Amino acid sequence: MKLKNSVLLIVAVISLSSCKTDIETFKENYKLEVSNSKLKWNEDDTVQLSLIDDRSIGADSIIWSQNDAVIDGAGGNSLSRKLKNQPYGNLTFKATIYKDGMNTTVSTKIKRIPAKKAKIYKYNILNTYTHNTNAYTQGLEFHENALYESTGQFKESDLRITNVETGEVVKKVDLPASQFAEGMTILNNKVYQLTWQSKIGYVYDLDLNKIDEFKYNRSLEGWGLTNDGTYLYKSDGTSKIWKIDPNTYEELGYIEVVSADGVVSKINELEWIDGKIYANVYTTNLIMIINPKNGVVESAINLNSITKEIPNYSESDNVLNGIAYDKKNNRLFITGKRWPKMFEIDIVK
Repeated sequence: MKLKNSVLLIVAVISLSSCKTDIETFKENYKLEVSNSKLKWNEDDTVQLSLIDDRSIGADSIIWSQNDAVIDGAGGNSLSRKLKNQPYGNLTFKATIYKDGMNTTVSTKIKRIPAKKAKIYKYNILNTYTHNTNAYTQGLEFHENALYESTGQFKESDLRITNVETGEVVKKVDLPASQFAEGMTILNNKVYQLTWQSKIGYVYDLDLNKIDEFKYNRSLEGWGLTNDGTYLYKSDGTSKIWKIDPNTYEELGYIEVVSADGVVSKINELEWIDGKIYANVYTTNLIMIINPKNGVVESAINLNSITKEIPNYSESDNVLNGIAYDKKNNRLFITGKRWPKMFEIDIVK
């Protein structure tokens, strides 16, 4: 009786195995491993990656990527990657395997934490301006002498041009009631604006006439947006800042924001200033100053005391969420959601 049951069990296992499709077998075959795993990775290290092909299925081609950016010239079943000048945080490697019209992707990661702690700066208020309390500020940016602002909330979202001195709305365009506007930036005389969870962005001319739309599918949500004069940089509510082609709208990869204390999440409003990304961390009064090449927080501005100037400040809603740099006049402005004031500040180093 035991023999009969054993035979039935073996037959059942074989039957279940034979039920798997070719694509399932193909996808389950590959694994990606770090051959020289370490607890702490230094700049002088080289990470060795191996693609394990359990059934020797092989591959017609393999594309390697790091943080979703394709590694040019990489191919074959292994990758040797020098870490000098590479990003910090969770450095994620992927191998996408193509074979007989099928494809699958396997991944692994290492974690790099910088040793140097970020410097903490204070600030001085140089000037105070009126800010419209109906503006649920999501993005703030200067262009020439005009201040552009993106405001959020369903049924309230808009894109506006504001008079800096008076807080008066000079011109605005409303978004559909179903859209929750987020960050915005201006590049090559085009205004790019994100929405929160719709995975859609809008493009306008400088007079706020809509000229295009774009989608983002790899990043999680739309939060903050800035640019370096060539590319767009987008936060998505996590620790990631994505690099985007402003013409094709392709997400080209990301950096992960990290300090000596670990990975920093909830990266929100962004502003590009003198080669660095200034980013506020949502529901905090900190502005991180980030190296865009590696994601490292090099310093931070502590703005906790500025909330004393805001009578309607709320830790859960009316929070700090506006950073704008007037490059022409070398002025730095900050404000928040529904704040009655906007401040020109000076960083005390």
